Amino acid sequence: MPELPEVETVLRTLEHQIKGNEIVHIEVRYAKMIDAIDAQEFTKLLVHQHFIDFSRVGKYLIFGMNDVNLVVHLRMEGKFYIYQKDEDPYSKHAHIIFMLDDGRKLVYHDVRKFGRMYVYDKDVILYEQKAFQHVGYDAFDSHVDANYLYQQAKRRKTTLKQFLLDQSVMAGVGNIYADEIAFRSKLHPETKIYHLTKKDFEMILENTRIILQGAIKAGGTTIRSYTSSLGVDGKFQLQLKVHMKKGEACPTCGNSIDKIVVGGRGTYVCRTCQKRK
Repeated sequence: MPELPEVETVLRTLEHQIKGNEIVHIEVRYAKMIDAIDAQEFTKLLVHQHFIDFSRVGKYLIFGMNDVNLVVHLRMEGKFYIYQKDEDPYSKHAHIIFMLDDGRKLVYHDVRKFGRMYVYDKDVILYEQKAFQHVGYDAFDSHVDANYLYQQAKRRKTTLKQFLLDQSVMAGVGNIYADEIAFRSKLHPETKIYHLTKKDFEMILENTRIILQGAIKAGGTTIRSYTSSLGVDGKFQLQLKVHMKKGEACPTCGNSIDKIVVGGRGTYVCRTCQKRK
C-alpha cells in the first residue's frame, strides 16, 4: 500500500503535470469507487472544475477544485496515469477516466478496486467528513508532538508497531516505515506502548519525520506493486535498514534480521539492537 511518502510523490507529480487543467468529461467505468453519490452526480460536480490546489492528509490525496474538493484514497493498488491525446487509456484496470481540456486523460487504475473517491463542497471542514472519520492528524501536522502521542498511548494497550500503524492517532505511516521507525528508535516493535515515556515519544516522532522526509526526498519506496505511475521511481528502498531484510545482517550490529508477526503484520526486527521496554 502506498504510504505517506508515496502519496506525497504522486501528489506533487500530479501538481506539476495537471495544475490549472479543466475536467471536460468523466467516464466512470466502476461506480463503486465513488462514495455516497452516484456516477452521474460525481460527473456533474466535477465537470468544468479546474485542478487548483494539491494537498494531503496521511494517505489521502486532496485535489482542490473551483467549488469542491476531490478526495482520493489509493488503498492497496490505486495508481494514476496520464495518457497523451493520441494514447489509448483503456484497460481492464482503468476505472475512472478524467478527460482534460488539453486532450490528455488522467486515468485511475486499481487492480483490486479498493480505492475510494469522495467529493465535498469547498466550504465544509474536511476533517468532519466521512472520509476522515477515523483519520488522525497527519504525521507532519503541528498538533502532533510528544505530549500528544503520550496522551494517545495512555488510552491504548497495544504494541509500538500497532500504534505507529494506527491512522486514527497519526496518519501516514504504514508497514514499511513503521519497521524503519522502530529500528531507528532502537525499540522492539512488540514493546507495549504504555511503557514508553514522553522522552521516548520525542525520539519516536523525530525519527518518524526524519524517515518520512528522507523517503519523500527519494520519491518513495518501490516494493512489490508500488510505483508513482507518473514517471517517478522511488529510491528509498535502497536505504531501508530492516524491512524486507530477513536473514540479512543488521547494518548496526551484524546479527541476522528476523521476521515476526505483530498485530497480523509481517515485521522485521533486529533482536540485538531493538529492545523491549
